[in-house]
Amino acid sequence: MHISSEVFVIAGLMVLTILFFMMMMARMYRKAGPHQALVVYGFRGTRIVKGGGTVIFPMVETYRELSLELMSFDVAPQQDLYTKQGVAVNVEAVAQIKVKSDPESVRTAAEQLLTKTPDAREGLIRLVMEGHLRGIIGQLSVEQIVKEPEMVGDRMRATCAEDMNKMGLEVVSFTIKEVRDKNEYIANMGRPDIARVKRDADVAMAEAERDTAIKRAEATRAAAVARAQADQERVLAETLSLANQAESQRDLETKKAAYQEIIKKAQAQADKAYDIQSNVMQQQVIAEQVRVQQVEKEGQIKVQEAEILRHERELVATVLKEAEIQRKRIETLAEAEKQRLIFEAEGHARQKILEAEAQASMIRQTGEAEAEIILKKGEAEAKAMNVKAAAYQEWNQAAVVDKLITGMPEIVRALAAPLANVDKITIVSTGEGHTAGMNKITGDMAQMAAQIPALFEALSGMKMSELLGKVRPIGDKPKSTGG
Repeated sequence: MHISSEVFVIAGLMVLTILFFMMMMARMYRKAGPHQALVVYGFRGTRIVKGGGTVIFPMVETYRELSLELMSFDVAPQQDLYTKQGVAVNVEAVAQIKVKSDPESVRTAAEQLLTKTPDAREGLIRLVMEGHLRGIIGQLSVEQIVKEPEMVGDRMRATCAEDMNKMGLEVVSFTIKEVRDKNEYIANMGRPDIARVKRDADVAMAEAERDTAIKRAEATRAAAVARAQADQERVLAETLSLANQAESQRDLETKKAAYQEIIKKAQAQADKAYDIQSNVMQQQVIAEQVRVQQVEKEGQIKVQEAEILRHERELVATVLKEAEIQRKRIETLAEAEKQRLIFEAEGHARQKILEAEAQASMIRQTGEAEAEIILKKGEAEAKAMNVKAAAYQEWNQAAVVDKLITGMPEIVRALAAPLANVDKITIVSTGEGHTAGMNKITGDMAQMAAQIPALFEALSGMKMSELLGKVRPIGDKPKSTGG
C-alpha cells in the first residue's frame, strides 16, 4: 500500500511537471501572422520570423512586431509646386507603401522604422515622396501633369524606388487625385479645346441639320413624285376604266341596235311573207275559180260539140255523103287541135299572169312599205317643224335679235374666208384720210358686214323691219291657242 501511494505521487508530480513545462513552452512560443513579421533579437542574435513561429526564451531574448500591411496616405504638399513653365500648381496624390517581404528588407525596415510610431513613419515617408514629387513637377508642363497622370505616377515610382529600398519599403502605387492652380491656368487651358469641340459640334450639328433638311426635302420630293405618279396612274386607270365602260356600253348599244335591226327585218320579212303568201293564196283561189269556170265552159262546149256531133251524125247518117262526113271529120279534128292549142296557150298565159300578178304584188307591197316609211319620216319632220314653229312663236324680239346677232360672226367669217388663203398682203398707202392702208381692208369688211341685212332681204323677199314688227315684243306672252 505504501509503495502504490508513492507511485501515484510520483506520477502526479511528473504530470504536473509536464503540464508546467508545456505551459512554459506555450508562453515562450510566438507566432507571426501573414500580415506581420517578428523581429527576434537576443543571445542568438537578430532573426526575422515571417509566416511562422519561434520560441523566445525569457530574459535572454525578446521580439518586436513589424506590420507588413499596405500603408495608404495622402501626398499633398502645403506649398505650391512650380512646373517647367513656372506655373504654380497644387497637386494632391495618394501613395500606397508597404514593407518588402524579403528578410533583408524587413530587417532594414526594422532598423529604421521599428521604433517610430505609425504617424512618424508616415510623416517620414511623406517628406521623401513630396520632395521627389516637387522635382518631377518642375520637369513637366501643366498640360503633361493634367493630361498624363499615369506618366507622373510611373516617374514617381521609378524615382522613389531607390530611397524606398534604402528603408526596406516599396511603392505599390502613386495616383494623382487633383491638380489645382490659383491663376485658372488649367481652366483656361481647356477653353481652346472646348471652343474647338463646341465649334466642331456646331459644325457637325449644322451639317447634320443640313443633311436632314436635304434628306427631308428629297423624301418630300420623292413622296410628291410618288403621289403625282400614283395620281396619274389612278387618273389613267379611271380614264381607261371609263373608256372601257364606254366601249362596252357602245358595243352593247351597237349589238342591241343590230339585234333590234335584225328583229325588225325579220318581223318585216315575216309580215311581208305573210302578205305575199296571203296574196298568193288569194291568187290561187282566183285562179282556181277561173279554172272551175273554164272547166264549166269546156263542159258546156263539149256538150255543145256533142250536140253538134249528134246533129252532124244525124245529117251524115241521113243527108250528107261520105265525103261530107270525111270533111267534117277533118274539120272536127282540126278544130279539136286548135282547141287544144288554145287551151295550152291559155294555160301558159294564165301562168304568166299569175307570176306577173305575184311580182306586181311584191313590188306593190315593197312600194307601200317604202311609202309608209317615207310617210312616217315626213310626219316626223312635219312634227319637228311644228315643234320648231311653236318654239319660234315663243320667241320675242330679244330672241330674234340674239339669233340674228349670234349668226352674224359666222356670216362675217364666211365673207372673210377668202382672205385666209392669201399668204401675203402688200399695202401701199397714199395717206389720204382714213380709207388708206390697213383701214381700207377693215373698212371694206365692215361695209360687207353692213350689207348682210340687205342680202337677207334680197334672198328672203322680206324686209327686216316687217319681220321684226311681227315678232312679239319683249315682255309679251304668246297667245294661247287652246280651246
